[in-house]
Amino acid sequence: MPADRSYIRVKAMIVAPNDDGSRHLVSRNAPTSENPLGYHRLIGGSVELGETHQEAIIREVDEELGARILNLTHLGIVENIFRYNGELGHEIVALYTGKLEPAPADEGGTLTESDGSVVPVVWRPFEDTNVAVPLYPAGANDWIRERFRLTARGQDPACE
Repeated sequence: MPADRSYIRVKAMIVAPNDDGSRHLVSRNAPTSENPLGYHRLIGGSVELGETHQEAIIREVDEELGARILNLTHLGIVENIFRYNGELGHEIVALYTGKLEPAPADEGGTLTESDGSVVPVVWRPFEDTNVAVPLYPAGANDWIRERFRLTARGQDPACE
């Protein structure tokens, strides 16, 4: 069943770095009319009625990956306005970070969507200028790149 994109959706997603902080986990999604090579998306999903965005990301990671989140930290909120196969979509996304336990394997990992479909997951490098596949939500890209590239180099972004 296709997603109803006729309203603004509230999401919770996680930037989940690997052990050395060079890559983060994303889902690898099929091509669309806007992205013929497919696209990467942060792990997470919709906030349900009566649920906080923190509760949502904990639930989503458990449901999709069978994992728990260590050191869960709220990073901020981004707005994502996009097109998916020509259809307008709009999301407000609460971003988190934390380590996944257990973390998916370096290769061959998957997540299970709420509809039962299985989607591959991959470890995307934070230094992603040579990655042809876009990362969504797009509103988080510059912020994620700056924050995590500095952290990976041992610099505190608050001191820059």
